[in-house]
Amino acid sequence: MSRRQLTSKQHAFLIYLKDYLMEHGVWPTYREIVDYFGYRSPNSVTQNLQALHKKGYLRREKDGFRLVEEKVPGYGARGIPVKGVISAGRLQEAVEENLGTITLETLFPNLDRIFAIRVSGQSMQGVNINDGDYVLLIDDDIPNGGIGAVLYNGETSLKRVYFDEQGLRLEPANDEYSEIVIRPGVFEEVHVLGRYVGHVNRSGIYKRSLGRA
Repeated sequence: MSRRQLTSKQHAFLIYLKDYLMEHGVWPTYREIVDYFGYRSPNSVTQNLQALHKKGYLRREKDGFRLVEEKVPGYGARGIPVKGVISAGRLQEAVEENLGTITLETLFPNLDRIFAIRVSGQSMQGVNINDGDYVLLIDDDIPNGGIGAVLYNGETSLKRVYFDEQGLRLEPANDEYSEIVIRPGVFEEVHVLGRYVGHVNRSGIYKRSLGRA
């Protein structure tokens, strides 16, 4: 279920519930929710709970509502603990403290719009995306010259995408593969699956560079 099915207030309400549960391990009281959001009445809490339940983010049990874990990005996910601050300048005394954790949501703030597809083939080897890697795509348009996944003629393809009045060009990052040229007359047959934001393999997680995507 996509983030776009929630209003901004409903999304904020959901994230509050998730963060509270992950920090305290228990459900917040109505009073705590009312105080946090500044509601005039507990009825606002009930309305938000019912809306999230209707949209599939909460399930109703005998003793109340529960989060549907697979629908809530970052809920229950393990993170890397941040244990302090280190100087990158002059030497200074090391101070160890609990500064929270680094999670996938830290690395990818729009995690609720990101999905993964497994790569088959070596057409993008030149940008270090290899056979068997998992590319991370965000539900968004692909900028001219950016990398993304498209569906065309019943087949999916991960390429660098260029477009102008002459048509659409899908360019591989491997000279052993040929580019795909799509003329303007069949643009409507091209469906953008997502824009590349990174990839994952056994070596780690790689985010899109700040230069060309």
